[in-house]
Amino acid sequence: MPLALYDTWSRTVRPFTPLQPDHVGLYCCGPTVYDHAHIGNLRTYVFEDVLRRALTLNGYHVRHVVNITDVGHLTSDADEGEDKMEKGSRRTGQSAWDIAERYTAAFIADWHALNLLEPTLWCRATDHIAEQITFITALEANGYTYRTTDGVYFDTSKQDDYGFLARLDRDGLQAGKRVALGEKRSITDFALWKFSPADSTRQMEWDSPWGRGFPGWHIECSAMSAKYLGPWFDIHCGGEDHIAVHHSNEIAQTQACHGTRLANFWMHGHFLMLDAAKMSKSSGDFLRIQTLVERGFDPLAYRYLCLTAHYRSTLRFTQEALEGAQVALDRLRKTYASWPLGGAVDEDFVARFDAEVNQDLNLPRALAVLWELVKSDLPVETRRATVDRFDTVLGLNLAGWQADSFDIPADVAVLVAEREKARADRNWVEADRLRDALQAMGWQVQDSADGQRLSPNDKG
Repeated sequence: MPLALYDTWSRTVRPFTPLQPDHVGLYCCGPTVYDHAHIGNLRTYVFEDVLRRALTLNGYHVRHVVNITDVGHLTSDADEGEDKMEKGSRRTGQSAWDIAERYTAAFIADWHALNLLEPTLWCRATDHIAEQITFITALEANGYTYRTTDGVYFDTSKQDDYGFLARLDRDGLQAGKRVALGEKRSITDFALWKFSPADSTRQMEWDSPWGRGFPGWHIECSAMSAKYLGPWFDIHCGGEDHIAVHHSNEIAQTQACHGTRLANFWMHGHFLMLDAAKMSKSSGDFLRIQTLVERGFDPLAYRYLCLTAHYRSTLRFTQEALEGAQVALDRLRKTYASWPLGGAVDEDFVARFDAEVNQDLNLPRALAVLWELVKSDLPVETRRATVDRFDTVLGLNLAGWQADSFDIPADVAVLVAEREKARADRNWVEADRLRDALQAMGWQVQDSADGQRLSPNDKG
């Protein structure tokens, strides 16, 4: 089955065809590095990682760009409040630059813990101020900007289709606004460049044609994605909370500057819910990957949990759900490790698995195919090879897992030691007898250049 993906712009699942043969440009909105990422943020990156793996599965070379927002994201997505980096600096007592370095490193550590593929390029907003100024200059020349005492703003009234991505009711928003607009002409207008306050000192500010200040949040993604992927590329991703404001504004800017909606497909992961509320850092109460580790969970158990729900459905996080994911992952690992190498994939199972993946990344159904395979009566070598193939998409790193955390009973350890001596003595008959004895006791032994590898003999 050819790859088909849900496009938020068209509100349909439609066949995916790259704009350039065999090559895909993929831009994913990265973190604002004023604090640790919570597991709700990270669910979106798991979805995007699966998307990238699915694109590779279909033979495409993927240029994957992820931004780091280290300036310009105000505490309200609607250009209200202070810069989140400055707020984080005041909260911790560190400089905004140090905050950015600290939480960027923490985010990348979480990224690796979840076995997410390294992007082709990380790009920081603060490294691309010149590109953002150039972009705003073009918008100004095209007649889409106006100035106020606190910045340069995008005039959304210039576009009849502003907000189409979110199907915004612009008249309703205007009629129902509950906050003072200040000098903004419309509630949907947004900041391109903010002037530094006259009564305070900012740590992150730059000179510009309009005065000293800093860029707005939305302009960075339009400028950096266009620089590295062009102004018309294949797929732009983010969380569903980006649709109404951030991504709608990216599209508006790019239409005004380049005449495109930036990406052919717009894809969005849905929220993780905790206690019936969206996981949010602003609440001051959120779970991190490190929190899960401290509670005894493997980060890849959280990845497994994310795979059990479709990316376009809300995932409700509970302790019980994570415990179930850990149990399922442990069982899969132990079973997989007990199977010998050397088999060929089962093409029928591969075709079924790929069909589910290609139907808008239906990972819950792909997991069902996986477990059907695990419980099948196919040769164990075939099952292992086929699971390896599946794991190129699932990203559970089954081949890299080491069964080194088992409590080995004393009588089993004695037989393992005796077998090691028999192997050293080249007494192959005795070594085989001891292997059979261990098998009867529920343990699988695999020989390698590094010695014996022991694992529970769970065949599913």
